[in-house]
Amino acid sequence: MEGQIIRTEYSDIMQKSYIDYAMSVIVSRALPDVRDGLKPVQRRTLYDMYELGIRYDRPYRKSARIVGDTMGKYHPHGDSSIYGALVVLAQDFKMGLPLVDGHGNFGSIEGDGAAAMRYTEARLQKITQDAFLSDMDKGVVEFGPNFDENEKEPEVLPARIPNLLVNGSEGIAVGMVTSIPSHNLGEVIDAVIALIKDNSLTDEALMQYVKGPDFPTGGIVVNQDELLSIYQTGTGKIKIRGKVEVEEVKGGKERIVITQIPYPMLGANIGKFLNDVAALVETKKTADIVDISNQSSKDGIRIVLELKKGADSQYLINMLYKKTRLEDTFGVNMLAVCDGKPEILSLKSILEHHIDFQFEIATKKYRTMLDKELHKKEIQEGLIRACDVIDLIIEILRGSKNQKQVKECLVHGVTEGIRFKSASSKKMAARLDFTEAQADAILEMRLYRLIGLEIDALMKEHNQTLANIERYTDILNHYSSMAKVIIKELEGYKKEFAQPRKTAIENAEEVIFEEKKVEEMPVAFLMDRFGYARTIDETVYERNKEAADAENKVVLHCMNTDRLCVFTDSGKQHILKLQDVPYGKFRDKGIPIDNLCNYDSKEENFINIMSVKEITGKLILFATRQGMIKRVEGSEFDVAKRTIAATKLLDGDKVVSVSVVTEEMHLILHTEEGYLLRFPMTEVPVKKKAAVGVRGIKLSEHDKIVQICFLDGGQVPEIEIKGKVIQTNRLRIGSRDTRGTKQK
Repeated sequence: MEGQIIRTEYSDIMQKSYIDYAMSVIVSRALPDVRDGLKPVQRRTLYDMYELGIRYDRPYRKSARIVGDTMGKYHPHGDSSIYGALVVLAQDFKMGLPLVDGHGNFGSIEGDGAAAMRYTEARLQKITQDAFLSDMDKGVVEFGPNFDENEKEPEVLPARIPNLLVNGSEGIAVGMVTSIPSHNLGEVIDAVIALIKDNSLTDEALMQYVKGPDFPTGGIVVNQDELLSIYQTGTGKIKIRGKVEVEEVKGGKERIVITQIPYPMLGANIGKFLNDVAALVETKKTADIVDISNQSSKDGIRIVLELKKGADSQYLINMLYKKTRLEDTFGVNMLAVCDGKPEILSLKSILEHHIDFQFEIATKKYRTMLDKELHKKEIQEGLIRACDVIDLIIEILRGSKNQKQVKECLVHGVTEGIRFKSASSKKMAARLDFTEAQADAILEMRLYRLIGLEIDALMKEHNQTLANIERYTDILNHYSSMAKVIIKELEGYKKEFAQPRKTAIENAEEVIFEEKKVEEMPVAFLMDRFGYARTIDETVYERNKEAADAENKVVLHCMNTDRLCVFTDSGKQHILKLQDVPYGKFRDKGIPIDNLCNYDSKEENFINIMSVKEITGKLILFATRQGMIKRVEGSEFDVAKRTIAATKLLDGDKVVSVSVVTEEMHLILHTEEGYLLRFPMTEVPVKKKAAVGVRGIKLSEHDKIVQICFLDGGQVPEIEIKGKVIQTNRLRIGSRDTRGTKQK
């Protein structure tokens, strides 16, 4: 058959391929299934551990063994994703109910990673084995082929608890994200039982049982009134605070102790929180915190802030809630895979899906068990009948030539070819009508079963089988009977595995925090030639004026609430808040200016520093190495951003001067080749900061500006060229954009 070329739009192919890829990621990787609350990698890992026999009551096995087996059989997406899932399943600070029992370094709440898989060991938790993997041999879930169709894997685990709510889930798919908080096992089971008993319960009624999320890290949910809307719509934001206690110590001092943290603060955010608290002290937002220490251990979180005597602890707690991540939000988006497609679910719909799944599991389980009991009943009835005619059966066995002949006689009463002792025996044998299964059981029956006690045991076993059949039939035929079985099972899980709630739920008032106004005072800003900056009191400066002026590259007189503009040769302006600059003694070293703003001394050179207040309402002159000049309104540099482009530069150009100027001034440009040009400041146009400017002087190909001077009627600047000192006020006044005069 000849090949056929199908012409189609490239965009159509791309669209279809992308949709196929997106659905693969959504369904087969990133989102949990509403039935067992697991993502495919988690489900495959747990099933593989079950298949390997790594049970809760057996020795641990190397994680590398589990990961390798899972990757080879079920999950061909790399070992890192499998081990990552295994680690999370074992972390009690991420999972409300850990499903894996990890042995070794499985990471810490502070963000430390787990050890390599070759060093750690794992096994299933008892709850996982009992509530997720039991009855797999009873056909309760469907199995499908694995990626290479050499193995079978379950499409879903027969989870008996609503794991999607108990452990929650987080995942990013294509164009969608799931974020489900964890909940208390006991509360969720109570809600399931209540909904089984009364399917008309609303989300509001179910919240009498499920009070709200129960995070592994504890904390306090402070927007209780908003939870109903979140559980009805499946989306919203949960506000959560850390739990804080105030302890008294010797000397009348107090300390703030954080014993529980918001769930979003997990991992590296704990270190960031400590840095944020340190920054509050360094930037003088507070001077009442004298020490910070993280005393957390395997027993729990304990972050201690030592306070000064007389400090207002409640004010500081409010500051921590407002200025750090001690109060944070958890974005809820209860998205899960339902019937093969993603869907945002309410609290009730999640529980309804779980209940439907439980009835489906129970139906398959008890149908399998009923079939097994019916088969046993058939066999038992055959053996009981056989005991009554055992002499005849023995006679048939002794008179037959082969097993086939015996079976034909037992099932269909065929007596041809069989030697009987009497005609009556042959007549009785012709009336036998055992089933195929009964005949096989009779042929396999051992002689000891003919003992009287064994016959009694067989009768008891038969009576028990009849009772089981009656019970299983009742469960399968009546909703209430099956509901009782499911409820009893759930109550057993609650009794054995439920834990007290960790997260408190309340309606807390919005934290009110007003920063204490900094007392405004005049200071002197000093920066030495190494870039170390500090501020000192004006009176201290006056006492040390000579030394301060001699030792520092920059000396500015301003208020401690001012902001400074740091202009660099790369054309950038960095904003520096004086409140961030350390205030102290004259001989204090200070802090590098690189640490106080975005200025990078390795990439750019400082040109000038000016107060925002000083330049507002004035004109700033910019001059570059290639001779471009312009004046800019100072108000353009009063910005909120920490870094902006102060001027536009030509390729390879650099700023050489940034200065406050007036209309009365004359501008003098000095070039590397010795040219000087003097002209009135009025010839320099006023432009926006985004403009390049105009040419101030005509330069030869290799010449460049090296110095800028100003004549304002006061002190006359001097310029030295080749050892000759030139009085700038004697220079002839020229025009902008001319060659100027070369000094010999």
